[in-house]
Amino acid sequence: MAVVTVIPSPEPELESPKKRTLRSYIWDTDSHLKSDAEKRLLLKLDLAILLTSCFGFLMKFLDQMNMTNAYISGMREDLSMFGNEYTYAGTAYTVGYAVMQVPSTLIVQKVTPALWLGLMEVGWGIWTFAQAGMTSSTHLYVFRFLVGLFEASFSPVVLYVIGSWYTSKELGKRATLFQLSAPIGACFSGYLQAAVYSNLDGVNGLAGWRWLYIVCGIMTVPVGLATFIFFPNTPYKKKPWFLTEEENALAIARVQRQGIAPPRPIALGTFKRIFTRWRWYAFVAGYVLYGCSSMAGGFFGIWLKSEGFSVVLSNVIPTGTWIISGFCLLVWGYLSDITESRFTWIFVAFILGLIPNGILAFWPASVPLKEFAFLTVGVQLVPGIFFAWAHEVCRDDNEERAVVASSMNGMSYVILAWLPIIIFPQTMAPDFRYGFTTSFGLLIAAAFAVVLIQLLVKRDERRKAEAGPAAQLEEASGSEKKHSGEFGGEFVQVQGFHGDSTNS
Repeated sequence: MAVVTVIPSPEPELESPKKRTLRSYIWDTDSHLKSDAEKRLLLKLDLAILLTSCFGFLMKFLDQMNMTNAYISGMREDLSMFGNEYTYAGTAYTVGYAVMQVPSTLIVQKVTPALWLGLMEVGWGIWTFAQAGMTSSTHLYVFRFLVGLFEASFSPVVLYVIGSWYTSKELGKRATLFQLSAPIGACFSGYLQAAVYSNLDGVNGLAGWRWLYIVCGIMTVPVGLATFIFFPNTPYKKKPWFLTEEENALAIARVQRQGIAPPRPIALGTFKRIFTRWRWYAFVAGYVLYGCSSMAGGFFGIWLKSEGFSVVLSNVIPTGTWIISGFCLLVWGYLSDITESRFTWIFVAFILGLIPNGILAFWPASVPLKEFAFLTVGVQLVPGIFFAWAHEVCRDDNEERAVVASSMNGMSYVILAWLPIIIFPQTMAPDFRYGFTTSFGLLIAAAFAVVLIQLLVKRDERRKAEAGPAAQLEEASGSEKKHSGEFGGEFVQVQGFHGDSTNS
């Protein structure tokens, strides 16, 4: 009788955890978990979205800030702006900017973002160029309104698209890098005007401030054309030309795993759904308080000129504010991705911002102390992670996500259209007794507002957890059935890519 020896099968080897790479420390914290295919996808998205949007936003902020540089470089005298004309011109820009915030994110539900943003960018470049020919403050009001109207779409639409492609470990730093273009543009504007004033003032009979508008207009138009070519649509819509079918399917699988909802047709019920939840009211109120508390840095140059600083120094020294705020923006963005907490770093930034705002509110006699306050007042700037927070909280409703984020910026500018006239009138320069005190108080209120938002977010998370996985699965299934008719077989097509986005 033969003896059968049974050899036990070896225990399956457990896959060792993947080691973190240098890239996971300086870029995405989960880079070491991503497959090569997902890394290639992100590289393409970063090049297409971040490069075009950062250059565009840099030009947007450059064209927004050049009025301040032009004002202290001779425009005030040439256009006889000796009353509140500077404040009124800022209001004209703000009105135009506020008008198009929410409509722009609704328009790109029907029109491709690349086409819309490209047209808007070329348009504001033309109006910037046209300001070189102004002969009165009335012309300035009209052109600033048009520049604001055309610039308004850029920020909300770009942030909406960024929030449509990236995961929670990727979103904060990318939204921050986009917003970082603003202080870079502000810095560049100061150095550019200093260079233009020194080298072109009087050339062909034109003042240096007029040359600034010409140079900015010429720089803006080509960036608008690049936006038209490279900027993508959202993942659930038309495939970007630079992605393969497999990469596009992988992108959709990624956002589905994050719970980012696909678009739905816009109807009356859309707005009823949005305005019967707390999210629109809380995020808009919090951002408005924060946005209206962040005006102080814009008056640094005016104060420097009143202290007897030269035109060149009055343009260059305020760039320090933007350098410091840019560094802080980057730090807050990275820390919010690493910790996956937007609230923490928004709150920390607001608390630190109370120091320079408090100094300006009390307006001490010391010139160095006031200069320190102006230089560091940008520590509180956190637009990137504030918008990232709103996009994440509203990710389960595409239309709410679009409307909430654009309303945050739009309503902020609605208030900013008239508030500076009251608290920062030109005739109260340079100490602006109402303005700096009000900014200090608004920042305190903003800190309380973000605490309230965090409490509401945590309450919703507890309710969702208490509902149990069965109720969540039923909700997700109902949502998918609701959307499946709108996108045909696209959901079935990408299911196989869920396991292909990582090597785990």
